[in-house]
Amino acid sequence: MKTTCSILIFFLISTMGWSQQQITLERCYDLVTENYPLAKQKALLENKNDLEIDAIETAKLPQLHLDAQASYLSDVTQVPIPNSGIEPPNNDQYRATLSVNQLIYHGGSIEASSKAKQAQLKTQQKELEVTLYQLKQQVNQLYFSILLNNESFDLLKAKQTQLESKLQEVKSGIKHGSILPSSDKIIEAELLKIQQQFSEINNNKTVLVETLATLIGKPLDVSTEFQKPEIAISLTPTVQRPEMALFQLKKEEIESQEQLLHKENIPKLLGFATGGIGNPGLNMLDNSFEPFYTVGIKLNWNVFDWNSNKKKRESLLINKDIVDNETEIFQLNNNIQLNQHQKEIDKIAEHIVIDTEIITLRKDVLLATESQLRHGVITASTYITELTNLYEAENMLITHNIQLELAKANYNITQGH
Repeated sequence: MKTTCSILIFFLISTMGWSQQQITLERCYDLVTENYPLAKQKALLENKNDLEIDAIETAKLPQLHLDAQASYLSDVTQVPIPNSGIEPPNNDQYRATLSVNQLIYHGGSIEASSKAKQAQLKTQQKELEVTLYQLKQQVNQLYFSILLNNESFDLLKAKQTQLESKLQEVKSGIKHGSILPSSDKIIEAELLKIQQQFSEINNNKTVLVETLATLIGKPLDVSTEFQKPEIAISLTPTVQRPEMALFQLKKEEIESQEQLLHKENIPKLLGFATGGIGNPGLNMLDNSFEPFYTVGIKLNWNVFDWNSNKKKRESLLINKDIVDNETEIFQLNNNIQLNQHQKEIDKIAEHIVIDTEIITLRKDVLLATESQLRHGVITASTYITELTNLYEAENMLITHNIQLELAKANYNITQGH
């Protein structure tokens, strides 16, 4: 029976361990790209583009037009020959026609319009990608704040454990008269203060986790295990940001618009056919409803547009220069940010070295203080002061370690890795 219960308990503990949710920084990057509401626009833009291209392609199909007209003419044509027997047309006239126009030659303007729409779609989708990419900075801030929160909790827990152990030692010393009375009360007050700090840490973590969960669109809770990332950086000015691809796509979109403008003034050949019934019909001297039809071809050519097309192409060339200027500005600002991140990394690394030295010294001081407290040379307040100094030094070290990883992550995001 005991064996069965042991196996069951082991199974339950193992299951609980396996079911604990884990998440990584890279997974958060993927989730914010997939689940942020803005990501839905990608499919919407594709659907919109498909409809617009389908609408453009309909220009290749026959175009049908139905017209119906009833009119009254104040005067009609008269035949100036007496007794000719030719009746003039009626003043009230009626006509209904169905016309069919078929584009025969368009000089590739339809294909150019479709390519321009495709280029526009790629630009819009890349703009979405750029916006989603920038959210990674927010993910970094939240994720590493949670890691710092966890580290602070563990450190505070260690301080609590040390104080609880010291409390028992102090109570024993008071009982034997080697330590001043009320020293235990000072430690108990410090333990209550630690309880307040635990409450604040837990509340902060709840807010951070809920905010991150909302941002990445995935349910998370305070029991979720946040994996510590191993971040390596390459201190090179190479930029692989999606903004660079966006600038290139903008130039390609402008080039597609240029091609469309080149096709704009090309002559267009159309075939047409019109059939209908009218009173009068094509024979204006027959005052009865008669069917009729006409067929033919026609040429449309905008021979002179007052240099409108030329000015549009010149405007597109200016747009290209603007995109080149935007690219230059982005690279300049990005290099400035990379340099700032690198300086921040170097500064924090120096702080960590000093933090380690401070902690070593604080530990030595605390050891001496513990001995002095044990022999009644100092009060518990002095001991707590030194313990707090060590705690703050250790807390500063873990803060700097997390800040270092955050600075590295931000460097990589700025660089485009």
